Amino acid sequence: MSTSITIAFTLFITTTLLVFANAKSQPLFPAILIFGDSTVDTGNNNYPSEIIFKAKHVPYGIDFPSHSPNGRFSNGKIFSDIIATKLNIKQFVPPFLQPNLTDQEILTGVCFASAGAGYDDRTSLSTQAIRVSEQPNMLKSYIARLKSIVGDKKAMKIINNAFVVVSAGPNDFILNYYDVPSWRREYPTISDYQEFVLNMLNNFVRELYSLGCRKFLVGGLPPMGCLPIQMTAQFRNVLRFCLEQENRDSVLYNQKLQKLLPQIEGSLTESKILYSNVYDPMMDMIQRPSKYGFKETTRGCCGSGYLETSFMCNAYSTMCQNRSEFMFFDSIHPTEAGYSYIANVLDTKIRGWLKA
Repeated sequence: MSTSITIAFTLFITTTLLVFANAKSQPLFPAILIFGDSTVDTGNNNYPSEIIFKAKHVPYGIDFPSHSPNGRFSNGKIFSDIIATKLNIKQFVPPFLQPNLTDQEILTGVCFASAGAGYDDRTSLSTQAIRVSEQPNMLKSYIARLKSIVGDKKAMKIINNAFVVVSAGPNDFILNYYDVPSWRREYPTISDYQEFVLNMLNNFVRELYSLGCRKFLVGGLPPMGCLPIQMTAQFRNVLRFCLEQENRDSVLYNQKLQKLLPQIEGSLTESKILYSNVYDPMMDMIQRPSKYGFKETTRGCCGSGYLETSFMCNAYSTMCQNRSEFMFFDSIHPTEAGYSYIANVLDTKIRGWLKA
């Protein structure tokens, strides 16, 4: 092979590889906007003093790159960061309430979620969390800042094409309906209350749409009866079995949500809404832990793992040595390993959804 042919061939291969690498690294969306509760809160609860649930103390963040607490309810990265990385948007999604956010951070999106929040405003009353219904007002402030950076037209183009994650709902049941008997008078059956929560979700998505959001990932409920704190709530549950009735409640809610989302999408021009199935991946981890490298799925890594979360998981709590062997970090929230497996499943779904 002549020198000129060799050089041409080398240039061709190099160019091809660069084009391929560039295609792989291109963001799938210009920005990510995140709403909901502690499953996606990257630190907003650090700032309002009245909020009860915070994760700005050790051992939270122990496996984060900085090895320090930052407001995320896990040992390391949470779903928000992992999915943003997989979609090539950014490595970490900052909380909107973080002071001194840079223009670049604003351009590529932020998190508005608050640990302890729910679709039902009464859920947030007990935790003083930033209500889900209040989070669109934060989005309005964000849009104003975005417009000041890139102008009205480009700002709305970013919002129209942003990937919008909505993850809430469990607190409405765990911190509210299951624990407040008076709600039973207003909603005699769990199905009645689910309809109320789903109506709030419907209104929430429509409000975000009215502000310019078009592409949504909306989360269903996890297997609530398998959360360590819920298993502990049944005092006679010595063998740590999942609470089947609460899991059935999750399944029923998710079935209703899967019927509702196409109806919302059909009524909102140019909207695309993807259901986020977290129930099945989490159940698979619980039922087949060795497949994921887990040795413990019935309690958290922090303390006893039965009750500790937020301020009860602290510097005085004992800590498991190998966090990657635990599905849960505290009694409610997955470890970074747990979140990673959920994100892997949803990343595949998102890419297929974009091609459809």
